[in-house]
Amino acid sequence: MARPSHSRTIPAGDFVLSPKRRKVPPHEFVLDALAPVLPVTRPMFGCVAVYVGDKIVLILRHKGHPPADDGVWLATTPEHHESLRREFPHMRSIQVLGKKVTGWQVLPLDSPDFESAALRACELVIARDPRIGKIPRHSARRATTRKRR
Repeated sequence: MARPSHSRTIPAGDFVLSPKRRKVPPHEFVLDALAPVLPVTRPMFGCVAVYVGDKIVLILRHKGHPPADDGVWLATTPEHHESLRREFPHMRSIQVLGKKVTGWQVLPLDSPDFESAALRACELVIARDPRIGKIPRHSARRATTRKRR
């Protein structure tokens, strides 16, 4: 007796379930440029957070409201703003956060040098420039707790 075949041809037009497609992250060229340092992405605030090792380095945003905050957000600290502004003349604080000056700075999507500035930021991340990147507070607390044990 012949065994029934478990494979079958699905006729054209039949609906086939497939895995859910992931949304393409904004400014995907940034992730391509960071590929040598194996970036990890996570959703954050409706945007895409980019981590390298234990540091958050960038957030990629293209939400449209407010449009002035769309672009590449740099994780930095106020003491580095002046030196980074020399490299990124269009960099500024993020308006949606409400404070006049924040640690987060944005390379605005609507600036004339957006792509070149974003790629330069990637070069700094790859070079492990200490001006870009922060260890998230919750990770820092976990590391401190582990050291005490």
